Amino acid sequence: MDGHQAVYTTDEYGRPFIILREQAKKTRVHGTEAIKTHILAAKTVSNIIRTSLGPRGLDKILISPDGEITVTNDGATILGQMQVEHPIAKLLVQLSKSQDDEIGDGTTGVVVLAGALLEQSEGLLDRGIHPIRIADGFDRACGIAVKNLERIADRVEYTKEDTSNLLKTAMTSLGSKIVSKEHQQFAQIAVDAVLQVADLDRKDVPFDLIKVDGKVGGSLADTTLIKGVLIDKDMSHPQMPHTVRDARIAILTCPFEPPRPKTKHKLDISSVEEFKKLQSYEKEKFADMIKRVKDSGANLVICQWGFDDEANHLLMQNDLPAVRWVGGPEIELIAIATNGRIVPRFEDLTPEKLGKAGLVREVTFGTTRDKMLVIEECANTRAVTIFVRGSNKMIVDEAKRALHDALCVVRNLVVDNRVVYGGGAADINCAIAVQKAADEIPTIEQYAMRAFASALDCVPLALAENSGLSPIETLAEVKSRQVNEGNSQLGIDCAGRSENDMKKQFVYDPLILKRQQYLLATQLVRAVLKIDDVITAGQADE
Repeated sequence: MDGHQAVYTTDEYGRPFIILREQAKKTRVHGTEAIKTHILAAKTVSNIIRTSLGPRGLDKILISPDGEITVTNDGATILGQMQVEHPIAKLLVQLSKSQDDEIGDGTTGVVVLAGALLEQSEGLLDRGIHPIRIADGFDRACGIAVKNLERIADRVEYTKEDTSNLLKTAMTSLGSKIVSKEHQQFAQIAVDAVLQVADLDRKDVPFDLIKVDGKVGGSLADTTLIKGVLIDKDMSHPQMPHTVRDARIAILTCPFEPPRPKTKHKLDISSVEEFKKLQSYEKEKFADMIKRVKDSGANLVICQWGFDDEANHLLMQNDLPAVRWVGGPEIELIAIATNGRIVPRFEDLTPEKLGKAGLVREVTFGTTRDKMLVIEECANTRAVTIFVRGSNKMIVDEAKRALHDALCVVRNLVVDNRVVYGGGAADINCAIAVQKAADEIPTIEQYAMRAFASALDCVPLALAENSGLSPIETLAEVKSRQVNEGNSQLGIDCAGRSENDMKKQFVYDPLILKRQQYLLATQLVRAVLKIDDVITAGQADE
């Protein structure tokens, strides 16, 4: 058969049918042509999220297979939820994820830069330059750009009392997010949360002590920072007290139920006496458990497992408020916050193992029956919860993602307090430095270095374009001013304040964020330039 191969087979009922299989697979491309195909795939992904860059960047709606909607302009979220088939596009998705894991912010910028580098390398390939020579030139240029970043970096001084500089950097991060209307308040919350848990002497920020929770209803302005723990549970019995002062908390991972054999067991009850005996045994066990809790001095029980109605009733009668079905991570956070110990057996419960908190209260929302439990004035003041409100689930989720970026930016400044200026100022300055270095190099790598300098311009160009400015004119003007005035703080005025000095606009980026963007993008581009063929495993040419 012409161009096809017929395979005869049978179905599960033995009926024969024919499968036609295309003999000629799609023509595979090799060498430079293959690299160009890969560059096209990467450019497509990069162009999708290019419009999300900067304070005037636009959002994307992502629809999951089951119809759930996500609205975001967070690069890592967009790429993580996009269905990409091309292997090179998948590499870009992993690139944004690695930026997110390492730094937490700058995920859109790193993909835009990688896309621009690949676009530039296409022109070099057309001129007959070998891919490895291009990659070497990019590496060399990246080294110059990173050195230049460290040269132009400023130190941001801050103390626990004066956090204004940290606040400005957090506001830069939040300026491009959906919460930008309330970005002053969100930035303040992020700074307060990080400084609450940070160990400034060791420059360490334990992120697991910051919990971000959210509830639909209320506006973004109702978002608060709770110095304690918030759990999405309520008291197990409606008649239990809704507020407990000077709480001594028994944190249990054992259920309120009589001990049973772990294997499958069968109990035959053949008379009323036996049933009554079983009932009195269970009651006795429940009474013993509650006595042990009372004897330890606890006045609140938080249990990882549920308890049946009888145990619940006895707890209520004994004035022991209780919370059930509290998840593992939350149990751990409560134990850390209250300086308590998680107790796996009732026999192990002692007064020393109880957690301590000044106030435990139930909070209710609007007209709904939703209740949450707030544990405040904890023994360990370092655990905090950010409670996000919003008009719908989509906004609450996006606000949580924005807060994550802001928390990461403040964390990065606690670890390393050097910053470069945003608005494309650092990228323009590095482009000028790389261009200057390329002019002094006699080897063929100079072409790749010039291409790297042109690629660095893509971030300020995208910022200008997304802000409704004329991209090339705006960039040319700022670049010439940087060269003539020797001022590395001049960038794109996205906010329309007629002020290009980013130091005066307080637009900061942590140095480690920008450095990581350059290094990761260059590494990925090097990897892509070295791939000249894609072979699907197990499908050899026929």
